[in-house]
Formats: sequence, C-alpha cells, structure tokens
Amino acid sequence: MATIFLTHIPDMLANYYGARAIAALRQLGEVRLNDTGKVLDAPALAQMARGCAIIVSDRQTPGPAEFFAMAPDLVAFLRVAVDIRNIDVAAASDHGVLVTHATPGFVAAVAEQAIGFMIDCGRNISASAAIYHDGRVPEARIGRQLKGSTVGIIGYGVIAEYLAPLCVALGMTVLISDPFKQVAVAGIQQVEFDELLARSDFVICLAIANEQTENLMNSAAFAQMKPTAYFINLSRGNLVDETALAEALDNKRIAGAALDVGRAPDQMPSPALAQRADVIATPHSAGLTPDAAEHQAFDTVNQVKELLAGRIPPGAVNPHAATRLAKFKNANA
Repeated sequence: MATIFLTHIPDMLANYYGARAIAALRQLGEVRLNDTGKVLDAPALAQMARGCAIIVSDRQTPGPAEFFAMAPDLVAFLRVAVDIRNIDVAAASDHGVLVTHATPGFVAAVAEQAIGFMIDCGRNISASAAIYHDGRVPEARIGRQLKGSTVGIIGYGVIAEYLAPLCVALGMTVLISDPFKQVAVAGIQQVEFDELLARSDFVICLAIANEQTENLMNSAAFAQMKPTAYFINLSRGNLVDETALAEALDNKRIAGAALDVGRAPDQMPSPALAQRADVIATPHSAGLTPDAAEHQAFDTVNQVKELLAGRIPPGAVNPHAATRLAKFKNANA
C-alpha cells in the first residue's frame, strides 16, 4: 500500500478535507497527518513526508523547487484546490513528480456570496447590525434593490457563468467583460472593461489572477466607477491595488467595497481595509461550505485511486514529465 501524507493543519483538515474524505483515503493506503499545527516549509515538508509516495496538499503549503530536490520517494503532489501557483510545476517535472489540482467545487457557494454581498452593500445590513450590537439604534437609510440595478462581472469563468443567470433572474442588467471569452447568453451583455466600470452599480471581480491581471483594479479603474457603486472582490487579492482602493474609499470615489480576498496571508482581506466601516469583509470563506470542501477533497481521493491503478488521474497538469509514475504502473503490471 502507498503511504499518503496530508499537509493540512487541524483546522484546515476539518474545514477543507473532512472526516469522510480522510476515511476514504485510509481505504487506499497508510495516511500520515501533519500534527505540528504549522504550515510546513520545504525542509519540514520533506522531513515529514519522507517515504511517502503521495502528498495531498492544502492551498497554504507550498511546493517550491527546493522541496522536490529533497523528496526522492515522492511520485505525486496533489493539491486540494484549483490554484497551484505556489507549486513549482517545472521543478516537479524535472524530478519526474506528477502535479494535480482539484476541480472548482465552490462555484455555487461563491456565487451565492456575491449575491449576499450585493444585498448587504445595497441595504446596509452589516452596518446596521454593528450599530445594534453596540447597543445603539441605527439610522434608517434608503437602500438599493437588486432588481433594476446593473451588475458588472469582470471575468467569465465558471463562477461568473453560474452567477450571471442568477442576476438576470433577479431582474438585474448584467454586463460581462472578458477579452478571452465570447458570451452569447440571453439577458447578458458583453462590453469592454471601461464601459462595465462606468455603467455598473456593483462591480464584481472574478477574473483569474496572473501577471496580466495584477492590479487590474487600480486608481484609473476606480476613477471610472460611479460614486454610488460598490466594488466586490471574490477572486484574488492580486487583482487589486489596495492603496488605490483605500484612496477611492477615502475620497468617496466609490460607495463601498465587499472583500472575501486580499493580500493578507492565505489570500485573506488586508486588515487595514477590512476594519473600515465602508468595507464588508469575510476571511476567504466564500467557498467554505461542506459541499464545496468535500467536492475537492474527494477529487484527490479519486486521483489517488487512479494513481494506484497505474492511470493518469483527472486534474494532472504535467503527465508527460511524470516519470516516477512508473512505480505505480509497474506495481500493477
């Protein structure tokens, strides 16, 4: 039987993997857990995973080049997330190690939070609740309903594809900006980025994070938004120039923001922004539901099954370079 190492610290293990997936993994091999309570760096990971053929990794644990040089027993590095930017795939390939990622099981959860953020921003829910919690009575302020409002969604990936029709059903005008997709869906308008910013009452950032989208939302972008509009980020903190966002809020260039991500550790919103009264923030938890977590956890369970059967699993990103897979193929010969 293969030995499998799970990198998750206890709270990540409970929230992002779960007992059912661990039990299923134990049916496939010996499972070792990270009992240090700390996110492992390269030397610590190499030490704890010594003798393990498979690593199942949470999103916080990196896979840098130096780690793969110290892991001669490793056959596959499986990520319980879609994002593998902190795994050096080229280095893994140089050492013949397969890298995989999970499929996005969080689509519905994140889309639902986007709608919740819009309602919260437009109806002052969090602000009113905070005043009541402080023992005071908030002022009754006029709000904005979603029906009749315009939402602009930046990026038309799987979350946007799920979210956009929900917004149409709510009676919203839906704008999409994505230079790499052609959108042909009833009730949805594809527009240029500048037009989306200028027309939207809610701007929702769902673009992928890469070098081209770094600081996509900068001073110039915020300056094009309506002063009554809200900015919502459910993608990655890398897409936002946080100084520019703070200045836009300070100068009332926009009405407010809602953030589930930012440039703090583990992609959480930065405390300096999150503590503002004109910002609603959640700790990178939009996709944290049992259904979403189990979806990705069981992706890796199924990947382990395929590996042990000598097959390339779904989600493999470098199958042609993964020469160490021969260990499993030979075991099934």
